Amino acid sequence: MEAAMGMHLAIDNVTIFWMQILTSAFVCTLVSVWYVWPSLLKISRNSALTLLLFVHVPRYVGMTLLVTGMVDPKLPSEFLSAAAYGDLLEAALALASIFALRSNWRVAIPLVWVTNTWGFLDLLNGLRGVLNLNVPSFNLATFWYVYTFYAPLVLVSHLMIFRILLSKSWKK
Repeated sequence: MEAAMGMHLAIDNVTIFWMQILTSAFVCTLVSVWYVWPSLLKISRNSALTLLLFVHVPRYVGMTLLVTGMVDPKLPSEFLSAAAYGDLLEAALALASIFALRSNWRVAIPLVWVTNTWGFLDLLNGLRGVLNLNVPSFNLATFWYVYTFYAPLVLVSHLMIFRILLSKSWKK
């Protein structure tokens, strides 16, 4: 319609990137508050944590940043390596935590604390890198969707896991 009226709204990649991230975070939060959280309250703490940890298992996809030709070669290798290996470690920790929770191991909850803390700090470190390098100004190819859709989902999941871990009244 704008084209028909002779108008063109110019929005740069960086603006679109942050609009998409904020929109995804908002939508993920709404779904979590309206549907996910009420459902989690009906199950045990270990089951709720297990479900939320499954969100983090696919973080191994971050290794895609190290595949030649997948993202802009001008992105610093230090940034790409830190993001890729940080995500891989989080995926492995999440999977280990799921097994520990499902097996009712005594170390399960401490392992979930380590996993969620590591993953959250890794996410914050990635955000720092995104801001410092102005990552949306680079060619991210399909990895754009990891940043604009999956990262906000991971953030909301981290916050929900912390809320469960800090809850004293959750049924065991």
